[in-house]
Amino acid sequence: MKFTELKLNDSVLEALSYMGFENATPIQEKAIPLILENKDLIACAQTGTGKTGAFVLPILNKLVGKEDNNIDTLIVVPTRELAVQIEKEIQGLSYFLSVGSKSVYGGGTGKDFDLEKDALQNGTDIIVATPGKLISHLKMGYVNFKHVKHLILDEADRMLDMGFIDDLTKIISFLPKKHQTLLFSATMAPNITKLAEKILNNPEKISLSIAKPAAGVKQAIYLTHDNQKVKVLAHIIKERKEYDSIIVFTSTKSKVSEIVRSLGRMGLPAKGISSNLEQSEREEVLRGYRAKRIRILVATDVMSRGIDIKEINMVINYDVPHEAADYVHRVGRTARANTKGEAFTLVNSKDMFRMRKIEELIESKITKINPPESIGQGPEWSDRKPKFSGSNKHQGKKKNFRHKKPQSK
Repeated sequence: MKFTELKLNDSVLEALSYMGFENATPIQEKAIPLILENKDLIACAQTGTGKTGAFVLPILNKLVGKEDNNIDTLIVVPTRELAVQIEKEIQGLSYFLSVGSKSVYGGGTGKDFDLEKDALQNGTDIIVATPGKLISHLKMGYVNFKHVKHLILDEADRMLDMGFIDDLTKIISFLPKKHQTLLFSATMAPNITKLAEKILNNPEKISLSIAKPAAGVKQAIYLTHDNQKVKVLAHIIKERKEYDSIIVFTSTKSKVSEIVRSLGRMGLPAKGISSNLEQSEREEVLRGYRAKRIRILVATDVMSRGIDIKEINMVINYDVPHEAADYVHRVGRTARANTKGEAFTLVNSKDMFRMRKIEELIESKITKINPPESIGQGPEWSDRKPKFSGSNKHQGKKKNFRHKKPQSK
């Protein structure tokens, strides 16, 4: 469906045409009419499907002709990177509109804080905020949400995973009782359903096929012992000298710097990005990566939903993500906009159970590869369920605690 068929204002259509957008994605085609009709909405769609445009476009359409400076729309997101990304998209799409926006997130300077305070106190059309930073402003008593008409929770599942449920409840308590609520999530987990029941009013529901990486992604598993991972990682990268945009994902911040150092020692310069860096440092790394000055980026899972960079050649999962849905988000960084890409996952014995859960989620068996002979034999793939399969919390510790009760963490 073309955007011209979605009853959008001429100014919005002009901005879309200027940016080279002609056809709506499935999530945009389904969501935009419902949002324009002021329906509450719960939408399930993975990253890379155009969901930001699905809620930004109808909101901008509603703001056409708005004359006051009151805060009309509050968009709450889990990470600083996503807040910055959404505000940039708002600025691009509102090129021919008189619409103001401000992102509110932690890690900035005193000047940034003053600008945030001014927008929250004196008004701007759209606020894009992370929960923790917004709560800090709300506690000071000057935030004016009296005229908010739209609340959007983007990446709601991630916010719940990060423990923001109490913050979200607090934020909603500051809003007028009558407002439109739009909830976007990559998964329809029970906690998302419970949140939707609590904050949405007779919502419409959209659920797209979210649990499969893009068709252009070539996926494979390298069966590796932990002490082989760095060598296997280097082997994969060195085989693809033509690739100029590679992301290595790991589940913990502590591993980011370790991987960067190990790659550097093997003649593969890389940069790491995680919440350990100051915001200005993170933005500088991302600028370098976008400009292709940085070839290899090592990042944590938080970044998997906050990086909006096209033409990424390859994603490598240094370890298997804890949640199966996170695999889709990591792999979703490559093969965007109908391009092709590769995704490799380094899997040790204890993570095979998680990897099988991922295969179940994406409804596909992933090719298994052994390390090169020079690196040594990896573990054999097993389809058997491990004895410690409950939460996987103590998986892999059986030998150390054979005669002891596992200690809680």
